[in-house]
Amino acid sequence: MTAILGLSAFFHDSAAALVVDGRVVAAAQEERFSRIKHDAAFPTEAIQACLELGGVKPDDLDHVAFYEKPLLKFDRLLETYADIAPRGVRSFTTAMPSWLQQKLHVRREVRRGLGNLYHGPIAFFEHHESHAASAFYASPFDEAAIMTMDGVGEWATTTIGIGSGEKIQLSKEIRFPDSIGLLYSAFTYHAGFRVNSGEYKLMGLAPYGTPRFATLIRERLISICDDGSFRLDSSYFNYRGGLTMTNAKFDRLFGRKRRDPSETIEAFHRDMAASIQCVTEEAVMKAAIHLKEISGQSKLCLAGGVALNCVANGKLLREGPFDDVWVQPAAGDAGGAVGAAMLVWHQVMRQPRSVSSSPPFDALLGPEYSDASVREALDRSGLQFERLDDESLAHSVVADLADGKVIGRFDGRMEFGPRALGNRSILADPRGAETQSRINQKIKFRESFRPFAPAILANHVEACLDTGGHAANPYMMFVHPMRGSDVPAVTHVDGTARVQSVDARDNVRFERLLRCFFEATGCPMLVNTSFNVRGEPIVGSPDDAIRCFLKTDLDVLVIENFVVRSKVGAIAPTFDVVKGHWLDMPRKIFRLWNRVVGVIGLSAVYYLVVTPVGWARRVGRTSRESDDTSSYWRHVDADRDPKRHLRTY
Repeated sequence: MTAILGLSAFFHDSAAALVVDGRVVAAAQEERFSRIKHDAAFPTEAIQACLELGGVKPDDLDHVAFYEKPLLKFDRLLETYADIAPRGVRSFTTAMPSWLQQKLHVRREVRRGLGNLYHGPIAFFEHHESHAASAFYASPFDEAAIMTMDGVGEWATTTIGIGSGEKIQLSKEIRFPDSIGLLYSAFTYHAGFRVNSGEYKLMGLAPYGTPRFATLIRERLISICDDGSFRLDSSYFNYRGGLTMTNAKFDRLFGRKRRDPSETIEAFHRDMAASIQCVTEEAVMKAAIHLKEISGQSKLCLAGGVALNCVANGKLLREGPFDDVWVQPAAGDAGGAVGAAMLVWHQVMRQPRSVSSSPPFDALLGPEYSDASVREALDRSGLQFERLDDESLAHSVVADLADGKVIGRFDGRMEFGPRALGNRSILADPRGAETQSRINQKIKFRESFRPFAPAILANHVEACLDTGGHAANPYMMFVHPMRGSDVPAVTHVDGTARVQSVDARDNVRFERLLRCFFEATGCPMLVNTSFNVRGEPIVGSPDDAIRCFLKTDLDVLVIENFVVRSKVGAIAPTFDVVKGHWLDMPRKIFRLWNRVVGVIGLSAVYYLVVTPVGWARRVGRTSRESDDTSSYWRHVDADRDPKRHLRTY
């Protein structure tokens, strides 16, 4: 047995993945255990969960793989600060402590996180290489074109290439500061949403507006070439060395300052969302067309944060140049943990890859809970419950759904990635006119414009949506036009829906529930949204599910085969409270003193070292505007060092 642990950490969506003999047997995000949304901490609890699921101990591991090269990323930070100095000192003093204390010491952090029980090799792969591997190796394709697109990795923000068998070759890239992901995040920030979290909101807001700013964006902010390469005008943005995404010049261009999150969303914000969505779709489509031309491939694999833009994905699938498109369900940084582990198996250990003999990728990779642990959690809560057999459970839940009730469902293994696929989901009848507003306002506590996805029996997808002949969408990664409007709770304002197809091969128990609902009502779908409230991760344990049930307007809670219909007598599960220590205040004072001294010292370094170096580097340098503007792609030179994976640069 060969066991490989893949890790992503320290920026957002930290995660762990366990690969045994070439198969992903477990994967989980740290946020589900820490209850900190998009948790960036070292994924200690996610590692423990994965090892337990795989029956592996730390000293049983053959390899550990990290999803990027820290020193190469640090090089980009230092070069960026040198380019903009003396501006950027606040960003520098904010960023450097975590780099000097932790991010530059990944080997130490990994061994410490594994209890110093692992003494084997630690591999490091480039960020976009890990994204590419997470998409291609998990895909059902023997060979395919690959495109990754996100905010930024080490230097790359977009890469294209080819995967064939066990080999992946990325041939071209776009480099920081030119980034579609950061451009989209800048508009997310300006709209008053949180970066690396609110991009979904901006995408959901876009259909309510008109893209009246799209031309202005193309003329002033981004130049998109015919081959899909692009360049941004950095003077409108503050992300290179500031603590915000946009600046005053950006505000003047559009005539409005950033919306405060407490302010009302207006037509301006809706039009801004529609405009950047339009430009993003154009950039993705042009890059895909170019990739098709140079690769000659008929299939495409996508990963990276931009690949979570399921509206762009749907358009690319229906109207783009490829016959089929596969998107990694955990397309963001969490999925890099899977990609890094698979790179060790295929490229370091040179193990062959055979799609025909490998099971399809399963996104249900997280922990599951026994009846005994569920019963114990329910007993602690004081809730009244009953346990039903599988058949009775399905019919009971269907009766509640048909009666207009909203149900929290916690069942089987937890999903990996940002989408709830039925096992940690809130479910409802999609035919109710008030269902969407009720779930948004009284259960999810989020903006009323946010759409919901339909989970549909696989053999009914094509009858319900125009998928362009691509009915299989098990991971909720594509938006398609709906046929008809008799399910208002899952039909967005523009007549589209983000579809999840469900068959028994994907999820037997969820498919049974959908089939029973169809037999009872004639409707082959349910509202499916993640089981959480605004600002919290998806529930990860029975206690999390009970807490969410008690503080929302959910009607019924289903955990495995246990059903709860009343909140009377409940005692909400609590987190362990750490009692204060008499040394806490002196420690706080000491940390504050260290911070003050650190800021002073780092500021001195910035002004006395980084700034002069930056000035010297800028002398005689030609401007970006003098470059060839017909294409901004950079060719990627293959690193043929057989031990390159052992380097952090």
